[in-house]
Amino acid sequence: MYDIIVIGGGPAGLCAAIYARRANKTVAVLEKATFGGQITFSPKVENIPGFACVTGNEFAEKLVEQALEQGVSFEFCEALEIKDGEVKTVVTDSGEFEAKAVIIATGARHRHLGLENEDRFIGDGISFCAVCDGAFFRDKTVAVIGGGNSALQEALQLSELAEKVYVVQNLDFLTGEAALCAQVEQKENIEVILGTVVEKISGEDVFEGVMLKNSEKSYPLKLDGMFLAIGLVPQNEAFSNVLTLNQGGYADYTESCVTENKGIFVAGDCRKKDIRQVTTAVSDGAVAALAACRYLDSLK
Repeated sequence: MYDIIVIGGGPAGLCAAIYARRANKTVAVLEKATFGGQITFSPKVENIPGFACVTGNEFAEKLVEQALEQGVSFEFCEALEIKDGEVKTVVTDSGEFEAKAVIIATGARHRHLGLENEDRFIGDGISFCAVCDGAFFRDKTVAVIGGGNSALQEALQLSELAEKVYVVQNLDFLTGEAALCAQVEQKENIEVILGTVVEKISGEDVFEGVMLKNSEKSYPLKLDGMFLAIGLVPQNEAFSNVLTLNQGGYADYTESCVTENKGIFVAGDCRKKDIRQVTTAVSDGAVAALAACRYLDSLK
């Protein structure tokens, strides 16, 4: 049995694990996909203190290395349920793990458009990661759906490979940082389409493009590929028995990261918050870990 189990291996979870180990607690991190979380897909990160510029993958690797050096245990598995009690049991697809406290730091997954044929073409025309899949569209025509920081970073990355990049934003303005907007405007092969939504995905056996719709008309846009960057969905469903979730599915708790269930804490992008950045995620991780350590010390 561990002192603390951290569910989720993104920046929040890894920071929580590091802080807990430095407090001499035994810690296991459970992760179902990629240690490092969503930031591993960011080709260029310039807003982390201490790093003028670093790839998300490099930053994640440093976090993992630091956690390993501190003695954190890692398990590749998906947490399916938490059984509450004096001892918490985390049920996973690889067995059960017990701990005196649990920190839920599951982050969020990519949001889909919810259109017919969308799931069919994911990985075969539709992607979420320019770093991972951009090379497949060298000298081709692609679209990035979304207008925030992530979408603009994807577009800039793709502009180095693709012949033409469209940025399709449902609002009448881009919501990304001014510096990124300026970089996009300077790219000759990036075209921004505002006030427009994807109405339909075209193609039967092969992805062929999309049907776009604005306030005036619907029209086709022929594409070789499409990258979705329209936000994230929190991954809290499996823990609704121990968490209060708001309408958006986020864990409805303050920056204290403490829940109403003793010994259960929440951190990172799965928690309701106004700002979701790597810096706020690691802040949550530290806060949750210290709160969990205080809880464990109170049991003595």
